[in-house]
Amino acid sequence: MSNRVHYQDTIPGGCHWSMVIKRGLILRLTDDEGGANVGMLLYNPDNLLERYNAPDTLKCQHTFMLTRGNCLYSDMGRVFCSIVEDTAGWHDTVCGNTTKSIVANRWGERNYQQYRNDWQLNGHDSFLVEVAKYGLGKKDLAANLNLFSKVTVDETGVLQFDSAFSQAGRFIDLRFEMDTLVVFHTCPHPLNPSSTYPRKPVSFQIRAGDEVAEDDLCRNHCAENRRGFMNTELYTLGRS
Repeated sequence: MSNRVHYQDTIPGGCHWSMVIKRGLILRLTDDEGGANVGMLLYNPDNLLERYNAPDTLKCQHTFMLTRGNCLYSDMGRVFCSIVEDTAGWHDTVCGNTTKSIVANRWGERNYQQYRNDWQLNGHDSFLVEVAKYGLGKKDLAANLNLFSKVTVDETGVLQFDSAFSQAGRFIDLRFEMDTLVVFHTCPHPLNPSSTYPRKPVSFQIRAGDEVAEDDLCRNHCAENRRGFMNTELYTLGRS
């Protein structure tokens, strides 16, 4: 795997960011302090109607959570990106986002006009701010990922948030199989029971990746992934 880093930065907790990441690049996200959450959505920048599809991603790989070897699918059956490395080992796929009311009820309301950079953003509004830059709106928000967050189900079917799961320094590497608009925020997970609004920074690097080999772990994780890679390769055929 190439070590050439094209760009790197740190996103403070409770913030948002977006960028088009080209096919063949790797995005590494690192939980700097432990306890971070990264809400993420993916879109095709050449056809914004194509976006991350959580149900297809889970059912075709027969899983409830995501980790190394899994792929993130679009609603066209193509692979946006593959998880090629993952030292966290578990990423939530079903719990969605914080909203303004969730944040206000759990941690109080702190608006920008009064608190400036210490205001308390929520995931839903953070996504809306970012997707608006590309002409998208509320109707374009899909079910999102929550990277670095672990949620399990108890015997009664209740979802349980693991507050001690993600430790400082854990990272995930996403290799992009097609050009992708990546939208993410570092707002809290909606089930986070912390008594104070958790502001956990996340560092990221964008670096060059290697060619996908025939024995690639993600490609061969299951038969559905092999078909997904074929669909993606046909779509990207002849593109620079």
